[in-house]
This record gives sequence, C-alpha cells and structure tokens, in this order.
Amino acid sequence: MSKQHSPGFLAVVDDAKSRVKELTIADLQQFPTPYVLVDVREDLEWLAGHLPAAIHLGKGVIERDVEKAVQDKQQTLILYCGGGFRSALAGDMLQKMGYQDVWSLAGGYTAWVNAGLPLTKPQV
Repeated sequence: MSKQHSPGFLAVVDDAKSRVKELTIADLQQFPTPYVLVDVREDLEWLAGHLPAAIHLGKGVIERDVEKAVQDKQQTLILYCGGGFRSALAGDMLQKMGYQDVWSLAGGYTAWVNAGLPLTKPQV
C-alpha cells in the first residue's frame, strides 16, 4: 500500500530537496568513506530493521541529539527514512545547524529492501 502525501507536505519536501544532496543506493554502495549513516525513522521502524552500520536519530529528536552523536560538523552524514522525504527534511535542518556535507538517500529504506540488500534487526 503506497502512502498518499498531502500537497503541503510534498511542497515542504521539494523545498528541502532543493538544498539537500540526494544519492541513490548504487551511489551509496560506491560512496567513499568515511561517512555516518543515520536512520531518521521512528523507533518502531528502526526496531523492525535497518541498514547495517546505521545509527538511529529519529527525525523527532535529531536536532536535539545530533551534536552529541556527531560532533564534527565536517563529517559526511547520509540520512535515510522510509522513502526519502523525512531524510531530506532532517538533512535541511542539519545543514541549518552547520553540518556541511549532508546527503539524503533517495527511496530510503523501501528502496534498500526492494533491492534485496541486507538488513540488521536490533536484539530486544
């Protein structure tokens, strides 16, 4: 089932995407390291599975917690969410906070899963 996003939400996302760099899964697989992979989805989404090596900073708390998790504002950050919308919004905010190399994964977790790539599920 695909989600229908409201026109207002899509307008805000499009605005953020005009300032945040995007990369595809293929780009990510070839991306030079080091970078920090950040899952900005909700807690329950994270617990259901996430990309290997990702850290979790949900979109609702990322602005509050990112400076503790990633002190170096020169560090490359690659953000993902379910489909690439929330990660663009979060990336835009991180750039406003001074992070200088922020990327959003186009298609997000859904594209990763559809490509049949490995996942990690936290031990609870």
